[in-house]
Amino acid sequence: MPGEFYDALETRDPGERERDLFARLPGQLQLAKDKCPAYAEILGDVDPATITDRAALATLPVTRKSQLPARQNRRPPLGGMNVCPPAQALRIHASPGPIYELETARPDYWRMARALFAAGVRRGELVHNSFAYHFSPAGFMLESAARALGCPVFPAGPGQTELQARAIAQLKPAVYVGTPSFLKIIFDKSAELRLPAPAVTKALVSGEALPPALRADLAGRGVTVAQCYAIADLGLIAYESPAREGMIVDEEVIVEIVTPGGGVPVAEDEAGEVVVTVLNPDYPLLRLATGDLSAFLPGPSPCGRTNARIKGWLGRADQSAKVRGMFVRPEMVAEILRRHPQIKKARLTITAENMRDDMTLRCETSATESKSLAQAITRTVREVCKLRATVELLPAGRLPADGKVIDDTRPAA
Repeated sequence: MPGEFYDALETRDPGERERDLFARLPGQLQLAKDKCPAYAEILGDVDPATITDRAALATLPVTRKSQLPARQNRRPPLGGMNVCPPAQALRIHASPGPIYELETARPDYWRMARALFAAGVRRGELVHNSFAYHFSPAGFMLESAARALGCPVFPAGPGQTELQARAIAQLKPAVYVGTPSFLKIIFDKSAELRLPAPAVTKALVSGEALPPALRADLAGRGVTVAQCYAIADLGLIAYESPAREGMIVDEEVIVEIVTPGGGVPVAEDEAGEVVVTVLNPDYPLLRLATGDLSAFLPGPSPCGRTNARIKGWLGRADQSAKVRGMFVRPEMVAEILRRHPQIKKARLTITAENMRDDMTLRCETSATESKSLAQAITRTVREVCKLRATVELLPAGRLPADGKVIDDTRPAA
């Protein structure tokens, strides 16, 4: 139907999309290598012309979002990962960390208009924006999207619930963007103040979980709620369509789901860490590990959009734990797997008995020399983690496909 999709990119053949993305990727890598000191180091001797498919992309180093503050401290202000000089930027933002982010004058810089459109927002509708405009770019991310769609914006920001409720009563916006819990708070405050029921009928929410009960509560108040998954560094990663079956990957990013703490793509039906490469010529972040867990959904969306879908946020990939005074991290488990390619999947389980912490590394493997392999893995655990662990070898398929590599079962303090 005309007007059902933001543009023709959303319904193109998946093979065409993949060819287009990977035809553009070598140029993006070369740009980053030539213009960004950090990527000149990270990519090293990599020939960008050879990175033309997902298998080749998976050989490149992962950059962790959690590492950005340290990189930016060493090479301020943006860690040497930006093409656009700060002096030519539109704005410099800061997110918790702190992590500083670049915004240029490129229209809809964070590409959020696609998500807003999928949420049902159309030209001329007033958007009540309760995302923050202070330090964080969240408010600007949605404002630039509304501008791209031709929608006016009320820049409410967070807090001041009574003032927001009164503004909504007077201005009657059709659209709300912000966190879902705050929209419910505004509705409740409107009822408390005996104001007219908010005119909001559409909402695009992010920044926190949307439990089914909260979605149902807002639906009961006449609001159709859609979610999007975006971060300040990368912009839009994925968004809900009217089908409400998972989140559809944005057209300007390449999403991989990899082993938490590592960089190897997991099987199609497994959960893992979300790693994103964005085709942004101003700030070309490559294989950025977000620290979030998700998984791909099989098949296309019933809404007609043909890009890959992810399940949404499934938890945090940073499953670090402290054992006997030492930290164990997913990166350590990934290093153990790297040293022992016989291991297909592993999970480090931490238990406590009689005030003593114990670790067991359970490994899926098809190796026949199980005793010698277990002994070798035990030594590697000691070398990598500086701790002892019992090693159990299991046949393939015994560990859950939930993205968890460190399972701390100790009772909370």
